[in-house]
Amino acid sequence: MSLPFSRTMRSLNTGHTRLTIAGIVLITVLLAAWVIWLVAANVVVYAVSQNARVEADRAAHPIQSLYSGRVAINNLVLGQQVKRGDVLLELEVNVQQLELLEQETGDSTLEDQISSIKNKIAAEQRAQAEERRAAQIGIEEASAKAIEAEAGVASAELESDRASKLYSAGLLAQNELSRAVTELKKHRAAADSLRLAVSRLRQELAARRSGRESQIESLRGELKSLSGQKLKLGKTVDRLRSEIELRRIVAAPIDGTIGQVANLRAGTVLQAGEQLGAIIPQGQLKITAQFEPAVALGRIRVGQTARLRLDGFPWTQFGSVNATVLNVANEVRDGRVRVDLGLTTVSPMPLQHGLPGIVEVEIEKVSPAFLILRLAGRTLSVQGS
Repeated sequence: MSLPFSRTMRSLNTGHTRLTIAGIVLITVLLAAWVIWLVAANVVVYAVSQNARVEADRAAHPIQSLYSGRVAINNLVLGQQVKRGDVLLELEVNVQQLELLEQETGDSTLEDQISSIKNKIAAEQRAQAEERRAAQIGIEEASAKAIEAEAGVASAELESDRASKLYSAGLLAQNELSRAVTELKKHRAAADSLRLAVSRLRQELAARRSGRESQIESLRGELKSLSGQKLKLGKTVDRLRSEIELRRIVAAPIDGTIGQVANLRAGTVLQAGEQLGAIIPQGQLKITAQFEPAVALGRIRVGQTARLRLDGFPWTQFGSVNATVLNVANEVRDGRVRVDLGLTTVSPMPLQHGLPGIVEVEIEKVSPAFLILRLAGRTLSVQGS
């Protein structure tokens, strides 16, 4: 009986040895495979931002009140599509309209006064021209009479000389000589009187002309003053009209959608510069994410691939949206670094401005061993500090 039992024990020992060798071989193979994977495999490292959102590629346009006033008409509706020039809100302008009416009335009065002065200047100029013509005729008539009188003086002088010669020869009586001399004196006096009349007419014409010119210059000065007042008043009218027009708050110079509105009712008093809402311009969508500086600076670069998971759409059902890095900020603001990403695939989800989500940017591919060494280094650095 001892012989079969001995054979059985040897058989069991042999089987146990084989199992041990197989286990060691298997463990060795698995360990070698794990070491190979640890050294040779590539693991994608992501920079993750929990603070990401979908935005329009152009900044939202704020709607602000340029003036203080009371709301008269409010057309601000959240989500409304607006076109350039659409009136969104109007303020009461009763005071400005009354002031504008007063200024326009004053402008009309000045216009009438200016027109009246222009008519007076034209009348003075016509009267001056008529006086000049009439005086010129009188001067010409007096000059003609003076010339005629000069001819009579010349004839009387000849007659006086002839009578003097005849009287010297004893051929003419004394009274005839006296009559000739008297006649010469009469002609000379008449000629002198006519010359003085011509001179007096010319002086009167000059005096009238000077008076008319003075009156015209005075009217022109008054016209210039009124024209200056009218110009100043016209600028005031234009300013009031512009102010009234600016009290109508319109959309941005581009088409868009009202994405934010304030709670306004008719009669609400607004202050100058108060923001009433915002208009989201039409255009392409992009992703804006905020990263920790230690994660982003020097590690996130333009062109790197990324993916977006929207908070409102479970990624297990809707998947993620592929993107690529467009811009990386160089400055830290509020403790974060801004990164802009562009969409590279069409999303089955209805993307729109303002949707929040999570962004994962692929920053590098390294081996698991490198990651272990990096983690160990960080741990030792923390413990050493």
